[in-house]
Amino acid sequence: MKRLLWTLVLLLLAVPLLAQSGGELRFCIYSEPKTFHPLLVEDVSSETVRYLTAGVLVRLNRATQKVEPALATSWKVSDNGKRIRFTLLKDVRFSDGTPFSAADVAYTMQQMMDPALHSTTGDAFRSSSGQVTTRVVSPTEIEIVFPAAVAGLVELFDTVGILSAKSPQKEMAVLGPFYVAEHKAGSYILLKRNPNYWKKDASGRQLPYLDSVRLDIQQNDEIQALRYSRGEIHLINKLPPGIFEKLSQQSAPVQDAGISTDTEQLWFNQVSAAPIPDYKRVWFASTNFRRAVSEAINRADLARIVFHQHASPAVGVVSPANKFWFNSKLKVHPFDPASALRRLQQDGFHMENAVLRDKAGNEVEFSIISRAGDEARQQMATMIQSDLKSIGIKVNVVPLDFSSLIDRITSTFNYEACILGLTKVTLDPNAQMNVWLSSADTHQWNPSQKSPATTWEAEIDRLMRAQASAVDDHTRKQYWDRVQEIAWEQEPFIYLVNKHTLVAIASSVKNAQPSALFPQAFWNAEQISLKH
Repeated sequence: MKRLLWTLVLLLLAVPLLAQSGGELRFCIYSEPKTFHPLLVEDVSSETVRYLTAGVLVRLNRATQKVEPALATSWKVSDNGKRIRFTLLKDVRFSDGTPFSAADVAYTMQQMMDPALHSTTGDAFRSSSGQVTTRVVSPTEIEIVFPAAVAGLVELFDTVGILSAKSPQKEMAVLGPFYVAEHKAGSYILLKRNPNYWKKDASGRQLPYLDSVRLDIQQNDEIQALRYSRGEIHLINKLPPGIFEKLSQQSAPVQDAGISTDTEQLWFNQVSAAPIPDYKRVWFASTNFRRAVSEAINRADLARIVFHQHASPAVGVVSPANKFWFNSKLKVHPFDPASALRRLQQDGFHMENAVLRDKAGNEVEFSIISRAGDEARQQMATMIQSDLKSIGIKVNVVPLDFSSLIDRITSTFNYEACILGLTKVTLDPNAQMNVWLSSADTHQWNPSQKSPATTWEAEIDRLMRAQASAVDDHTRKQYWDRVQEIAWEQEPFIYLVNKHTLVAIASSVKNAQPSALFPQAFWNAEQISLKH
């Protein structure tokens, strides 16, 4: 009997240990993260690491699309949206043991809003020129004051990873569920369970359940799918439609979670210093040229053939999945090659023996870069190549590894056109300040302008700042609707399709709840566990 009692005691003691020992979740990211600094994130791989490691004051629940408390237990917005006061959790420590307090929030805000840092995260808070000030009321209370009202203010803090003001590890000391434990450049990143993570489950057990998350760097979708089918990785966060169909036919666990908020787009390089011929730069700067290319693209075919109907032709900046902010007055650009040729003729283009030439006689030819191994974007580029041939334009498709592609569109600007997508982390238009402000680093077709290059970009700057400082959401929507209209008229981005959210999650993964918002398959990573 005594031996039985001791056995029962040992089993009972082991239960919480087993519940917290969730093993290692494995999945892939497409490229080396450009940064581990949470305030400098611009690419999806860096955002993946930030989401899993950074502690935030509030968290947007990807299932309910409601803001929930995180490091802040409560908050109050006042002064017509210019002032916010947070009450913080007590007795919280960073991953290295450094205590967390309001001073760390103040330090984070000061760093983020420092123009010298060039924080794209901070761009969303720049509703007006002027200083952002902080006041540490107590170790658990802080007040932040902006020079003008910041619309959607609370939700913006979902992407602000809190830095430690005192830790010798600097930005590598984190408050999220995991921390970066190992990094082999070009190969993998190993995240380990943060022993000081503040969050507990309903029964009082400390989260996360997983011991670690391994992020393998793998650009090739086919290889990812093969590894998934072999059980070498547990999930694929976003599946190309062709691979979704293949895995589905193999009876591998896959899910279509509905239309996403992400966008797929083609754009032309309009950077004045780019190493491209001047006559091509004139084409790319022409609204008629961009509109003509848009009208010559059969978006319905892209959705049907490339995405196997797991996508819809895109209207513009905002996906219809974003029900409140979508401008429902806008419609998909028509597929109309005849109209495209009429537009081109207005700029002096003309056909000679089925070849389009500009008014100086130059043959119209350009190259589209896209990510090597990305089957869907490669197919879209090839289909666009075929569509544009019908109006005499020669298109070359150039696949590049992801790091080279990013280098070209952000650093050397040695490219002519690009197909890529934008991942929407939140629904609020303020999250797109870093795309639509002409001064922003990710104003992709012509980034970091000292002053707006066009009158319509100047108007978008005005509208974006106006919506960012308006408190009433319906007033903001009027401004944001107009931004969508200008983007629809000018087409600096030629929006192609809105994909569905296609994910693969192994049956051994428990508690995953796929969402249309990034990160689709692992947004509640601290609650995910593995079946042993």
